[in-house]
Amino acid sequence: MVPDLLVTGVRVWSGRGRGLLALDRLAVPAGQSVAVMGASGAGKSTLLYVLSGLLPPDEGQVLWAGQDIAALNEAGRAAIRRHSFGLVFQDYHLFEELSALGNAALAAAFAPRAARAALVARAGGWLARLGLAGLDARSVASCSGGERQRIAVARALACEPPVILADEPTASLDRAAADALGADLAQLARADGRTLIAVTHDPAFAARLDRRLVIADGRIIEDSHD
Repeated sequence: MVPDLLVTGVRVWSGRGRGLLALDRLAVPAGQSVAVMGASGAGKSTLLYVLSGLLPPDEGQVLWAGQDIAALNEAGRAAIRRHSFGLVFQDYHLFEELSALGNAALAAAFAPRAARAALVARAGGWLARLGLAGLDARSVASCSGGERQRIAVARALACEPPVILADEPTASLDRAAADALGADLAQLARADGRTLIAVTHDPAFAARLDRRLVIADGRIIEDSHD
């Protein structure tokens, strides 16, 4: 089951006491795709890190399917991420010394032995589904930016997470590559019933998603639906 998200009373403060994020309430139904937009420094990436549990808020609750991940310790939040979230980072976070498949199936290194073969197979399947069939053994160092981003997406999906959290997934790509990846992400979310929350400056990608949030000074100032 894809978990619903409910954020209430969340505050994140900088070391100088300046507010980085101030959300009174945000609800995202299961299976919805959401674009988070706004100027640089508005708090978009901070929001994504809070939702993933990588950054615990100073105040408030972040409930996924009723479980407050803000109240968990680091180990508890890490366990939730392993089982529920597929994370796509803006700068890919790939290992240059590994192949495309080695990166996409990275979670297999930490999975129980009995689950590893299936995870590697799923990673290969996602590479093929994202247009990278036949590149399993290719070195990441030789891949283009668009190929690297697709490898990162395949890695995020290999564990079949119900939630995808993506930070600027189409950034630094040419228009054609950005459109192709954006279409793939939107289609994958809809076809598989996943919740997708993506920080983006790309209006073409945002237009493909169900909902658009605009953030300024850490607050949601616009919330629009198709």
